[in-house]
Amino acid sequence: MSEPAGAGNRIVAGSFEGTWRDLAALEAPEASAFFVGSNIDALRAVWIHATHPGRETLVAAHSRKEAGLVEGLRVAGLATVDVDGDSVAVDPLPDPRPATPGRVWLLTSGSTGRPKHVAHTLESLTTVKGAQPPRTWLCPYTPGAYAWWQVTTLGLELADQAVVYVENDRLDDWAEIALEHGVDAASGTPTFWRQALMRSGDTLARIPFQQVTLGGEPVDQAVLDLLHEAFPSARVSWIYASSEAGASIAVHDGKAGFPEKWLGSEPREGRPRLSIDGDELVIASPHRGEGVDAELHTGDRVEIRDGRVLITGRLASDEINVGGSKVSASQVRETLLAHPGVAWANVKGRKAPLVGTVVTAEVVLADPATTEADLARWCAERLADYAVPRRFRVRDSIPIKESLKSDV
Repeated sequence: MSEPAGAGNRIVAGSFEGTWRDLAALEAPEASAFFVGSNIDALRAVWIHATHPGRETLVAAHSRKEAGLVEGLRVAGLATVDVDGDSVAVDPLPDPRPATPGRVWLLTSGSTGRPKHVAHTLESLTTVKGAQPPRTWLCPYTPGAYAWWQVTTLGLELADQAVVYVENDRLDDWAEIALEHGVDAASGTPTFWRQALMRSGDTLARIPFQQVTLGGEPVDQAVLDLLHEAFPSARVSWIYASSEAGASIAVHDGKAGFPEKWLGSEPREGRPRLSIDGDELVIASPHRGEGVDAELHTGDRVEIRDGRVLITGRLASDEINVGGSKVSASQVRETLLAHPGVAWANVKGRKAPLVGTVVTAEVVLADPATTEADLARWCAERLADYAVPRRFRVRDSIPIKESLKSDV
């Protein structure tokens, strides 16, 4: 049995603290979809996959299990295995096919329909290569998500990379968990970081962050500036990644977007080729999943401003038509987030007489003295009249779902 380079790295997950080698054994068919109740259950599935080259594996949280998905996985040749601590329930296939050695299946988010499964390998999921400074990472993501795999493979395949996992029901306490276990690097979405800074800013200030990473949602300048101010000793990076494209863009210069000169340029070995078709980002990635188009139309909208290519949101949901005038919801959201009194914002269209649709906004305030009139005036000074929100809803807290993204 061969062992990955990180086999001796420390893992903290719930009540477990040890190394990969200390994980309890797990038996299942060679081609299995594991539905897990916790991170430690998921890590057991990863460890058996990593140390038995003939295996084919999918890992997902119990919350993602539904009849249609399970049937699709079984048609694809994966037995289903429910793991919840000491309880392991196997639903084998009546006529199992041979496993495809080393294949790792990921579920897409399902934001555009029923989740699909995309094939990778541990190698294609390990996007950080070469020697790295010793780090203790925080992983707040749901087991089986692409970002979860990015942090997990970092801890599995590279030496001196410990990982502290946070269960979904402990997310409110993650800063205290990180402080207790010596975390100095963490990855999360912009929503995750905004919520944490509002809720646990004093505790976060005591964590000696050396690396802060964010992705999974549009990354605006306001959140980057907040993180640089909160963690002046840390390198702040944003990463564009998806189950289909893999990790494709990494930016470390403290600025939103990536340099326009990266478009169409000859990429270095192992890097993707980036281009724009209309307003859509197109990626030709060497880290893409099996069977994904060589040039993937991502569905993400981009804008070029001041020599930077900004990824602003999804094409399908970004445009609001106000009386025949097109409004970019992401531009309005970005304008609101630039206001010093706003911690979080979401922008949508709402049906209205005469013009058909008007712009509305939900906000969480960083400064309770900020009024709706202040926000309307701020937007009016920076946006066309038809793009100014006509109604504001003030929320008490930043909404977040299991994926660490906004739940609206």
